[in-house]
Formats: sequence, structure tokens, C-alpha cells
Amino acid sequence: MQWIDTHCHLDAPESSAFSSLNFSLAGELRAYAAIKNVVNCVYPAVHPCNFQAVRELAHAHGDSYALGIHPLYVKDATQDDLALLDAELAERLVDPRLVAVGEIGLDFFVPELNVSPLREKQIHFYREQLKLAKKYDLPVVVHVRKSADLLLKGLRDLSVKVAAGQHGWRGIIHAFNGSDQQAAAFLQLGFKLGFGGAMTFERALQLRHLATTLPLDAIVLETDAPDMPPHWLYKTSAQREAGEPQGRNEPAQLPRIAQVLADLRGISLEVLSQAVWANSLAALPKMKALL
Repeated sequence: MQWIDTHCHLDAPESSAFSSLNFSLAGELRAYAAIKNVVNCVYPAVHPCNFQAVRELAHAHGDSYALGIHPLYVKDATQDDLALLDAELAERLVDPRLVAVGEIGLDFFVPELNVSPLREKQIHFYREQLKLAKKYDLPVVVHVRKSADLLLKGLRDLSVKVAAGQHGWRGIIHAFNGSDQQAAAFLQLGFKLGFGGAMTFERALQLRHLATTLPLDAIVLETDAPDMPPHWLYKTSAQREAGEPQGRNEPAQLPRIAQVLADLRGISLEVLSQAVWANSLAALPKMKALL
């Protein structure tokens, strides 16, 4: 069985690799994931400051990357950053390891991002990056927190119906945790939905409901490492205050997360592995040439 981690941030400061000159710990984490049969990781950028880091990380380890401006970084982003993204996509389009525009999206969970002027600025950056994805015919990796309906509006406004039931979009809705109706709408537009460590918590009732009721061809797996730890790594604030360290999430956790999903659906791990592999390649078609 082989696995694809469709979303992880080994370039993050927690992985000691945000600088493109320091890949030591990221390399160790990636090597351990390879032992666990994680054969490809997708590294989404969050801002022009880490475009080089995710590209170099992908090339160093035979993985994939995406370029975009994350909604949490929009606060300090400028129109020049959108121009930089446009130029970088144009230059790197021939790179087989560039598989998407991302991580883009909307985040209205953070209170200051849900009021003017940052709410409107987020929407502007989201829509402009969707236009870039169309311009370069790339899938999108989409961040969603309390924003599914507005994300859907942007996708519908900019969609081009290419065939019956097809709207010209491809990509992944990262860490989806919305309603059944919102899930169906994203799927209708052509997306796959990302599931990771949050699904492993018994209290995640809606996530687990979705994990068991969505069509199997709707799902891809992700760790979002070092964020979104599964339940076996998570420590409460009280535990952390008592000196217990938070467990480190990493791509090597993906097979265990997959086992939780297989158990929830009542299918074998082998069946799940084959399905999410095919789903990942459908969402990010350029990855096929790498595997």
C-alpha cells in the first residue's frame, strides 16, 4: 500500500525548515514517512516568502508543491504579492512538481479576519488567485474555516461549464468540516475533500458522519503537518501546562489516520489505499507523471 499526503507543511518553523537553507529535520521527517510508504507529499505555500522553500523541499525529496497566498497571510499581503505569484506561476508552470495553486481560501474563524477591511481583502485575494488558477489551468488547494458558502460563490462565479456536470474546477477542499449540502456542492464543482487528524477524534461527529457517508471517490487524505494532530498525539492545555509535550504531527502518521477512516467505513485498508490514491491523482493530475 502506498500513500499520498495531499497537504503538509514541512517547511513550517516547527519543522525547522522555513529557511530554504535548513532542511535537516524536514529531511528526517520525510525519510521516516517514506518508510511508512508515504510516497508523495504536497507542500502548499502560504506567502511569497516561502515559495522557494516549498519548491526546494519538493525537489529535494521527490515530492510536489503548490504556490499561493494563505488567507491568514492576507493581512500583510499586497497587490505586489499577487503579481509575484502570477510571475512565479508563469515561470514554474513547466516544473512537473508544481501541481496546484494553493493554499488559498477564506478564514472567518479568526475574529479580526471576519470584519472590514480584512474580510473584503480576503475575498479579493481569493478571487484573484482563482483567476490565476484558471489562467494557468491548475487545480486549487482551498482553505476553509467558517467560509464554505462564500468559497462556493467564488467558484461558481468564476466557473466555466465544460461539459454536463463539469465546471472546469479541480483540486482539494482542505480540512473540510461543513454540512452535507456544502460537501455535495464542492463535489459537484469537481473537488475532492481532504480528511486528516481531526477525523480521529470521537467527538468530531460531523466529520465522522461525512467520512462514512460521502462517496469513496470524494475523499483524499492529508496530515496538515505539523498542524491538525490526530487524537493519539494531542495534549490538552492542562497536560501541556503539566509539562507533557504536544505530539509532533508528521506525514508518517498518514497510514494510521487512514486506518481510522477505513474502520469508520468498514472497509479494508487496501481498498481505501487504492481509492484515495486514485482520488489524489484525479484532484492533482500533474502528479501522475511523478508517480
